[in-house]
Amino acid sequence: MTGVVQFGVGRVTRFYVPLLLQAFSQSLTYPLVAGIVTHGEHGVNALTAFSQGQMIMFMIGAFGIGLVTTGMVFARTWYGYVSFRRLNSLMMAVLLALQCVPVIAPFNRWIFEGFFALPPELAETARWTLLLGAAMQAGFFLRNVPMVVLFNNYESGKANLATFARIAVTLASSAIFPRLGWVGAYWGLLALTIGVFVELGITWFYARPFVAVLPNRPGDPAAPGLPEVKILSLTWEQFRFTLPLSCGGFLLMLSPLVIAAFVGRSANAADMLAIHYVTLGVANPVSFAALRMQAVAIQFPPEYEGDRRLLHYAVMAGLLLGLIPLCFSLPVIGDWYFGVFQNVPPRILGTARLAIGIYSLICVIHAVRGRIEGIAAWRKCPRAVMAGQISYTACLFCVCALLLPLGCPGWTIAVSAIYLAPVGTTLAVYASLRMAARPRLPSGRHR
Repeated sequence: MTGVVQFGVGRVTRFYVPLLLQAFSQSLTYPLVAGIVTHGEHGVNALTAFSQGQMIMFMIGAFGIGLVTTGMVFARTWYGYVSFRRLNSLMMAVLLALQCVPVIAPFNRWIFEGFFALPPELAETARWTLLLGAAMQAGFFLRNVPMVVLFNNYESGKANLATFARIAVTLASSAIFPRLGWVGAYWGLLALTIGVFVELGITWFYARPFVAVLPNRPGDPAAPGLPEVKILSLTWEQFRFTLPLSCGGFLLMLSPLVIAAFVGRSANAADMLAIHYVTLGVANPVSFAALRMQAVAIQFPPEYEGDRRLLHYAVMAGLLLGLIPLCFSLPVIGDWYFGVFQNVPPRILGTARLAIGIYSLICVIHAVRGRIEGIAAWRKCPRAVMAGQISYTACLFCVCALLLPLGCPGWTIAVSAIYLAPVGTTLAVYASLRMAARPRLPSGRHR
């Protein structure tokens, strides 16, 4: 059934926990292939070029970040599904073509040798990583369709199983490839790509039965036939819904560059950047897990005016997720992770543990933010989400621009910006929803 399911803590938790685990697990695949990449011809330097090529790929792919949300809102009938599938294919084709532009001369030299200042041999590695990465990018886009079908049918657990299969394949490749002498950036990219297509195949396998029973499917006597022009109209409507979300996703991808630009100009910049990056390695996965509350809010929208049960749930989930970075602030865990595993110098080890301890409450902010963004998407107000994401980037810039001239340490600039930016996002979405016309819900408590 694709209808709205009534709120219940157990139901919400069964839907949310797989999304939470998926957010954690997806961040594991990229470090797994580092051993393949760094054992190649250019050693550890190849990982820098590999990462630069992938960073451009992900920035381009961020323009499609709103497609899953769009599908969860629109692809609940056969014609909505067909229109979404068409939109997904069109955006994939355009963005894959755009991904190939930076590898063409002279853009490749301007970007990799100029902007990133890579030597020619590493610039060539980054260039080919970006070009060959088009296959993996296509896999991500194709995965959107079955993923949306599973989410709309409250089967986030099956989507999670597919992600775990992707991790298992990537982990096996990272162990087998070096033994076979398959090392270097291209083999690392192949390991990632194989994992993505295994995940795609499994999600399609799980999603096919649900696609077969979508309402209004052709052949159903009760299904009205839609002319091609109507399907095109539905596709255009979905594109207009997706566009603000996608532009906002691109802005979010730029935010780490904004912070790094300011932190890199603070006193003891090298140490400050080190603290910033090693703590984000812990804070980002839990923040992404908290943000998955957006999908929960779409599947469990308010059932009556003033329904704040999911808001309370989001706060509690954020507090529980915050225990993870809090644990890394403890000497026993933090000294090992930052000092031994991440090789953080002893002089900044205490500061790194302090920073990650402060990050323990960021999950609450992101969970609340995800909840209101999901409600905005459910109400078909993508401009509200876009306003929030513009506010996110603007807050980052303003906080950094204010604190840097005051002589604040670089790590406090980063922490302050990362805290205040999602607060600005949440307030902007709330304000936009208040200004927009919104459907009235039946008053009274849900029985």
